[in-house]
Amino acid sequence: MRILITGTAGFIGFHLANYLIARGDEVIGLDSINDYYDTSLKYGRLKIAGINEEDIAYGKLVPSSRFPNYSFIQLQLEDKANLDKLFASHEFDKVCNLAAQAGVRYSLTNPDVYINSNIIGFLNVLECCRHYNIKHLAYASSSSVYGLNGKSPFSTSDNVDHPVSLYAASKKSNELMAHTYSHLFGIPTTGLRFFTVYGPWGRPDMALFLFTRAILEDKPIQVFNNGNMVRDFTYVDDIVEGVVRVIDNPPAENPSWDAVHPDPSTSSAPYKIYNIGNNSPVRLMEFIEAIEQALGKTAQKQMLPMQPGDVAATCADVQDLVAQLNYKPNTTVKTGIQNFIRWYRDYYRV
Repeated sequence: MRILITGTAGFIGFHLANYLIARGDEVIGLDSINDYYDTSLKYGRLKIAGINEEDIAYGKLVPSSRFPNYSFIQLQLEDKANLDKLFASHEFDKVCNLAAQAGVRYSLTNPDVYINSNIIGFLNVLECCRHYNIKHLAYASSSSVYGLNGKSPFSTSDNVDHPVSLYAASKKSNELMAHTYSHLFGIPTTGLRFFTVYGPWGRPDMALFLFTRAILEDKPIQVFNNGNMVRDFTYVDDIVEGVVRVIDNPPAENPSWDAVHPDPSTSSAPYKIYNIGNNSPVRLMEFIEAIEQALGKTAQKQMLPMQPGDVAATCADVQDLVAQLNYKPNTTVKTGIQNFIRWYRDYYRV
């Protein structure tokens, strides 16, 4: 297949691109390479895939020096004209949209970025999929959409009308926009609600990265909600395996969908929502203990209250993933943390 993956300088997009390249798909990666976090990490990911920083120029397609079936282009999704040119010049079979402005807390102080990237940018992707006969659009949503939902585990059949951050609202908006395009234009779309992804090459603004760096530098870590947080931490390789299975299995119309009692996760249109999570939530203090054990150091802990936009607990119901795609993430937190710290020590030489 010829697949466009947006966000390939990012954490999940980097791993997904490497997986699909290795299995022989023709992949074009796209990323804006913005400065939300240290761009050297983004360029480091690209270099692994044979894309050298000095060759990158905005709007220029750069062939990989390592893989004949991979090319990369620096582009913003908001740049409708150039995005349209990219679609027009390549007959993509499928698109996986992982590019987005991430981060719950950042959305409290920089709301405009989320509208531009996650709403306007996503609309441009949908328009290109509409006009260039894309056979399947898979896209990143987030467990954040569950917001004030107090039911556990979180099911894709649950109501998600009460987000607690603009980031979450933008991801819920993506799901609604995708459904509209599936309904109106018959584009198969699948939304992927990721649950607290972690692993090698992870984002520096996320807990595992922040905690590891602080502990190694003998600095205190910030433990929000006084440690009473529960997260369904999901290892990045498990996420990627789930994404690939989704890409390979476009949704069809659900003939049994009931408009009187509508299931939000499916439709009479070719539309589907999946949770991709470990289905095995871990208390934050247990997560920190696993980091301490892997590093052989005890963390200095600064206990803090819950932050605006955060939720106390997440847990993924993955029944649909198991039943329809025969897949369930299973990497333990202990194993995942050890893999991350091995990568971190090697990359930063500490």
